[in-house]
Amino acid sequence: MSLVSGQILGGHYQIISALSNGGFGATFLAEDQYLPNKPRCVVKQLKPQASDPLTLEVARRLFDTEAQVLHQLGNHDQIPRLLAYFEENQEFYLVQELIEGHDLSQELQAGVPWTEAQAIALLQDVLQTLEFVHQQQVIHRDVNPRNIVRRHQDQRLVLIDFGAVKQISTTLLQAGQSPRTVAIGTPGYLPIEQATGNPQPTSDLYALGMVAIQALTGLAPQDLPKDPNTGELLWHSSATVSPELQNILDKMVRYDFRDRYQSATQVLAALKDLSTSPPATVAIAPKPRSLLRTQLPKLGSWRKSALLGGVVVTIGAIAAVFGVRYFNFSSATDLYRKGETLAALQRYPEALAAYDKAIQIRQDYPEAWNGRGEVLTQLKQYPKALDAYDRAIQIDPKSWESWSDRGLLLNTWQRHNEALQSFNQAIALNIDAPEAWNGKGQALIGAKRYDEAIAAFKQAVTLQPDSAAAWYGQGWALHNLQKYDEAVKAYDKAVEIKSDYHLAWYNRGNSLSSLQKYQEAIASYDKAVQFQPRFYQAWYSRGNMQSNLQQYEAALESYEQVTKLQPSYYPGFYSRAWTLHRLQRYEEAIASYDKALDLNPNDYLAWYNRGNALYNLKRYDKAIASYDQAVQIKPDHYESWYSLGNALTNVKRYPDALAAYDKALQYKSDYREAREVREQLKRQLEALEREQKPEEPKAESDRTSQEQEAPQEEQNSGNQEEEESDRSLREGTGLLNDDS
Repeated sequence: MSLVSGQILGGHYQIISALSNGGFGATFLAEDQYLPNKPRCVVKQLKPQASDPLTLEVARRLFDTEAQVLHQLGNHDQIPRLLAYFEENQEFYLVQELIEGHDLSQELQAGVPWTEAQAIALLQDVLQTLEFVHQQQVIHRDVNPRNIVRRHQDQRLVLIDFGAVKQISTTLLQAGQSPRTVAIGTPGYLPIEQATGNPQPTSDLYALGMVAIQALTGLAPQDLPKDPNTGELLWHSSATVSPELQNILDKMVRYDFRDRYQSATQVLAALKDLSTSPPATVAIAPKPRSLLRTQLPKLGSWRKSALLGGVVVTIGAIAAVFGVRYFNFSSATDLYRKGETLAALQRYPEALAAYDKAIQIRQDYPEAWNGRGEVLTQLKQYPKALDAYDRAIQIDPKSWESWSDRGLLLNTWQRHNEALQSFNQAIALNIDAPEAWNGKGQALIGAKRYDEAIAAFKQAVTLQPDSAAAWYGQGWALHNLQKYDEAVKAYDKAVEIKSDYHLAWYNRGNSLSSLQKYQEAIASYDKAVQFQPRFYQAWYSRGNMQSNLQQYEAALESYEQVTKLQPSYYPGFYSRAWTLHRLQRYEEAIASYDKALDLNPNDYLAWYNRGNALYNLKRYDKAIASYDQAVQIKPDHYESWYSLGNALTNVKRYPDALAAYDKALQYKSDYREAREVREQLKRQLEALEREQKPEEPKAESDRTSQEQEAPQEEQNSGNQEEEESDRSLREGTGLLNDDS
């Protein structure tokens, strides 16, 4: 059964649109009608190729296995959770958590190689997930850029599409054949043993290694040469990379799986030994919650020395104080201080090594365990960081600093309820700690308990009135409660304390936008990009406000900045296209719609407005193709049907045009324009039929009457076409303001 928009599955999952189609089935975006706020989710439909009992039984067993595996894996933060699974009308459905983000193929641009640091961060992030997957005795079997999604919420890499996973021992019994495993994978990332039906855990390591090599070379796997004698990949001359990383990647992608690393843990250990370790895969704009953390004074540590009491100590001064290059560190205390200094210099792997050495000398050193937790958090090794904080607390249960830092980690990890427990424990030990109150406010925001969050932030500013982060937190909570005037006042306090606080300026602009104070919002976004010129979200929101004020040339300049800074950001290209459309620069608009659709081919509005631009250029056949795409994605979009009817009329495909108008009226029965044009076309066709019939002698008065009416019909038709041209410019703005 082909699913359509609006259809209800399982009693409460309403289909919104199609996402993709594959050999085993299709995936759809849906809403859960039973839950508050109707959260969105992904529905995967498994469609058996036949309905005979044997095929259905095999499909049912595969379906049950896949559901069990997904449920087993869904406890990991970087794997989508399984929400439900059920059978309906001899078809099978999985419901999974929706990951808001973009897949890695949008970041891997041909001819644009990544840095070594970015590639290492990619490997570390995905390897930690694969380490967990393989520990569950599962092989993913389709690791490729499209199945690695960068989650917009925290920029972490999430491994998706476990439709290919099977427990290692699982086989598919086919009627009349021997048991064999299912060969699944993507060409270019598919090692030889998997292609021949013998996948291994190292097959996933091979695929990830190919993704990293693609990132470093800017070349697709099929464009990389291989040694004809050994089958080994020849890629070194196409990338600028250290010999150490070359060796690691070479071992990951060996032709023979027995020559590769045998586990993700081994690869992570090899990467750990590299001299550098990057903080992030790609340059990204900071998120509000992460800034809330970094703005806080840090207790008794390298962060506190830089922020507490408004005293700013430069990194150079810290290094000078501790003489990081010249001291011989032998005692646990010296090593701890070295770790603090290296952490302040953002040399996290070296800082971690110093803390570890301090702990080797003195295992009951809570400050060193706490410092270890801090740098592991910066390296995004959250489970290990949590272990470090737990050890610090075990040694000194009354250390409110460790409880507070543990809460900050759990906030970063999106485990907000557990973070609340940690902050409450910290506050119980020290009720006058503004850091703990501020962290509690962050956790409450994460839990969407905004009124309680405001109370926590107020307590934080009572204890520390000059905490820009606490005022910012109040503003964010008030904004979520739609108290936009109060939110603006809170953001005003934040920027009064810290004038270059670009996120506060940005979200101040968002609150002003919600108040429809567009000119003031633009001024606030101007401040945001003044202090952070690469802040593409601020440029985008600035463009939206200028568009609202019909300042289209200025809006176009803002969107140009967005697409330059973030070439994979779909809304930037769509909004740029729409602005060019409004400026009647249709050729450029179509090119921008095409770029937007390359990034998101399932947006019916982009296809619809692309059709409108083509219609205005009188390229009716191409406009028809665009409208067809729009209604395939969203069959109930009556405007697309109406515009399709107009384009079909212009190429004289009258029966098809009538069918399109009928569809428009089916989805909007009171659609006056569609009804009028449909009736007019029917009258014209009836008149044409009468003209083609053999004429009977008519009275002179009747003939004169007909000759007078015909020009009037032609004039009405012309007016209708002109009206449609104007309408096509008014439709489909689809602009969204980014409040994150």
